[in-house]
Amino acid sequence: MLMQELESRKLVAVCTIENLKDAIPVAEALMNGGISAIELTLRTPAGLDCIKAIRKELPDVFVGAGTVLTPDQVVAAKEAGACFAVAPGTNARVIQKANEIGLEFGPGIFTPSDIEISVENGCKMLKYFPAASCGIKHLKTIAAPYKHLGLKFLPLGGVNISNLAEMLSDPLIAAVGGSWLAKPELINAGKFDEIQALAKEAYDVLKTLK
Repeated sequence: MLMQELESRKLVAVCTIENLKDAIPVAEALMNGGISAIELTLRTPAGLDCIKAIRKELPDVFVGAGTVLTPDQVVAAKEAGACFAVAPGTNARVIQKANEIGLEFGPGIFTPSDIEISVENGCKMLKYFPAASCGIKHLKTIAAPYKHLGLKFLPLGGVNISNLAEMLSDPLIAAVGGSWLAKPELINAGKFDEIQALAKEAYDVLKTLK
């Protein structure tokens, strides 16, 4: 399901929200701009409550938890109603807990060893992080030996409007995510119109590729 959902939506906004009151306005701004998938990071105390609020008020948004680093956070994300969870790295204990409780999980990978640990634990939808460090060329190289396994990737970390089309055009990529779509400074300043404009700009790039 995670792979199919991401492939159908193609764009994931990574949001770090400090105040619960901003959750719905941010999600609405993104939706109005054409983006209906959100990764809400657990870097602030409000993260889990924001997931709950968006799931309740905007059920059409595919919202997941990001920066999930421990088994306890996996459980908390599931209880908050997250549709999925992702992490910056590959932690077998975290993946196993997600499998145990039925939360779809995308571990972060950057090496062949990361890929093998993820696959061994049943993951086929993997987060490529940090994507901008070596770009799509590095991903193609490390993913080549595993092509027969049907893996797909979600690049995050340094993705922006300038490299979005290149990322989305590669068949390895299920979807692309980034924090440039809803920067914390825009969220904190209540500049939801600017967030909507950034979302629309990205969505317009996506439309040119279809």
